[in-house]
Amino acid sequence: MYVSRLALDHYRSWGQLVVDFAPGVNVLHGANGLGKTNIVEAVEVLSTGTSHRTSSSLPLVERGATKATIRVNVTDGDGRAAGDGDAAAPARTVTYEATIAARGANRARVDAGPSRYLRDIVGEVPSVAFTPDDQRLVAGDPATRRNFLDQAGALLVPRYAERQQRFTRIARQRATLLKQLQSREGAFDAALSGLEIWTGQFIDAGLELTRVRARIVDRLAGPFAAIYARLASGRGEAGLAYAPSFAEATAVPAGHDGDAAFDPRPAIAAHFQRLYAGEVARGVNLIGPQRDDLAVTLDGVPAREFASNGEMWTMALALKMALFEAVADERGVRPVVILDDVFAQLDESRREQILDFAMHQDQVLITVAAAGDIPAMPESAAGRTVNVIDVEDLRRAAEAGDAAAVATGGAGGGATPEAAATR
Repeated sequence: MYVSRLALDHYRSWGQLVVDFAPGVNVLHGANGLGKTNIVEAVEVLSTGTSHRTSSSLPLVERGATKATIRVNVTDGDGRAAGDGDAAAPARTVTYEATIAARGANRARVDAGPSRYLRDIVGEVPSVAFTPDDQRLVAGDPATRRNFLDQAGALLVPRYAERQQRFTRIARQRATLLKQLQSREGAFDAALSGLEIWTGQFIDAGLELTRVRARIVDRLAGPFAAIYARLASGRGEAGLAYAPSFAEATAVPAGHDGDAAFDPRPAIAAHFQRLYAGEVARGVNLIGPQRDDLAVTLDGVPAREFASNGEMWTMALALKMALFEAVADERGVRPVVILDDVFAQLDESRREQILDFAMHQDQVLITVAAAGDIPAMPESAAGRTVNVIDVEDLRRAAEAGDAAAVATGGAGGGATPEAAATR
């Protein structure tokens, strides 16, 4: 599976863009500020429903526009249909479209079909992005690791995004009531009564999200430890564990071991009773999945406190590679690998490790600042061609209003991005 064409309308710095990709290695080179990261980020957004660069949709929409559109043609790379065995079948291309709204719900379509929510197609075009910020997965704050968990959930768990959005909506409503109680605005008794109702829903939705995230971490922990051991040549033992804010969800009391019917909700509700005064005083939800963390350890101690800079980078690479492996196993296709300006951050050894990993995948999208920064391909990539794309040429054509010329390889022939994306 590979992305054969990407078309953008009013996405970040691109008013219009059409660009063709090839299976294998694609390198986008261009000076900072030309928008090469925006191109590969668009693939990530359509793939996972979110971007590692922002927590909201607004920055994704070109200034002055009300919406952005991402369209990709995805081609079955081996040209075989399920159940055909060894019989060759024509390559099949599917067009996915995501509409990102500056305000309101994000929508999607498949092959120009009926409109649906973006969350309904998340994961259909799986991708895993390696970025300069990846070290923050180990060294950064819990919000960075929660974002990683949510992207992993979107790729691994059907309807994960729907669960997450439901919890977020309930959490916001509950926080609004806490602020009303804090300021004594409106009917105090009504707000207090409503808080009890929303707390019950908050616990139910939060417990469901907590359990799903715990399963995701369990799925990643084994591959993560094995990949780190390989990358680090056996120096140090890496670990991964879920650290839920709803501690009662995983702390099963004595006498209930193995009791599938054990219900932690009463214990969580009692915890909230003890926290009500503090929550009202601050006007925020003090516990819940919005405060969860992912514990990354090295030799049994917190990696963010004791690991070296190099060890943190290796752990971050191992975490992304573990996600790639889990998604490939779960979906039966290899995700698109995005290497966004990572080589300047890595030493020679880690650069070789990530390149060797990427060269074995169906499609790789690499961004670099200049043609001279294109890394030397490892020996394992012998025989693979590299599709080099000059982003300055794309920008020049886009600014000239020549939507046809921005497609590489001379494709376009006067087509608009809408037509080009489906041709």
